[in-house]
Amino acid sequence: LCCAGSAAALTAAPRRSSGRGAATAARTSGTGGQMMATQSVVGGAQAIDVSLLAYFFFWYLGNYYYNITNKLALKAAGGSKGFPMTIAALQLGVGCIYALFAWVAPDMRTVPMISVDDILKMIPVSFCAMMAHCASVFALSAGAVSFGQIVKAAEPAFAAVLSTFVYGRPISAAKWVCLIPVIGGVIIASVKELDFAWSALASASAANMFAAIKGNENKKLMTTPGLSSRLGTVGNQFAVTTLLAFLFSLPVLALTEGDKVSAFFDLCKTNPAVFNNLILSGLYFYGYNELATMTIKKTNAITQSVANTAKRVIIIIGVALVLGESLPMAKLVGSAICIGGVFLYSIIDQIVAK
Repeated sequence: LCCAGSAAALTAAPRRSSGRGAATAARTSGTGGQMMATQSVVGGAQAIDVSLLAYFFFWYLGNYYYNITNKLALKAAGGSKGFPMTIAALQLGVGCIYALFAWVAPDMRTVPMISVDDILKMIPVSFCAMMAHCASVFALSAGAVSFGQIVKAAEPAFAAVLSTFVYGRPISAAKWVCLIPVIGGVIIASVKELDFAWSALASASAANMFAAIKGNENKKLMTTPGLSSRLGTVGNQFAVTTLLAFLFSLPVLALTEGDKVSAFFDLCKTNPAVFNNLILSGLYFYGYNELATMTIKKTNAITQSVANTAKRVIIIIGVALVLGESLPMAKLVGSAICIGGVFLYSIIDQIVAK
């Protein structure tokens, strides 16, 4: 986490000119030499973006707790043969409740002034967000968490291919090479607990594709001046996206588990583990994804995908600790390789340039 967050923060931070850095140093020396009051660094060095580091930290933390509560809810509800689509849709619904509360609460968040045309522009992101979430939840219900994270570790490859060949934003050859240890490290970390299931493989792969498209479409939305100003904040953009994603999930829920919804609510009444973990997982899911959206604004979709890969190593180890699973040396070695690959991916272009 420190490697990924620090590298991304350094990459995202703007460069200071040596002249401006010297001027800043002169001003601070005149006020007692308190250099900690500024982020400027003399000599043109890059400043650390503290807010980006915070985004990475709480994004990882929220995702960690989401995976625990999500898995507990799925297990209590019967796994893949229970109500995975119902849980996925209602998790989005919990996020909608929070978003609406943030708009009506005094001084918490301003209501976005968007038009129907703006909403239409957000449909691709919202639909892909819904599909990525629902497919991911089903993958984690059909197989072990470690297996789901192994397949989802391929997301950087999906994002790189889409960014290069669909969105016209190619990455360097060096960064392509850096994807090898990132993905390989996750595989090594999880190979001892490989629990293969075709349904989990298919749904996790679908989640990768929709997540990669969503990341690129999100980046496009944030660079649209008119829409960004009418939304007001990145938080508002994610709130509207979640509301639309929830609406898109309802027809899918009706088609897949519509005849079991009443049975699910009966289960919630008799099994508190289902209801409690559903609510908590919905809140964690909304929170960490809003931070991920803020991270995209400061970086790019591929960087987020690579950070997602490192995050999955932390999730695998963290879930193993909580559920009492073993932590063999292969997991620890794989984690080190993956996080090292993320750090190298973040700085490889600067190293090659020198």
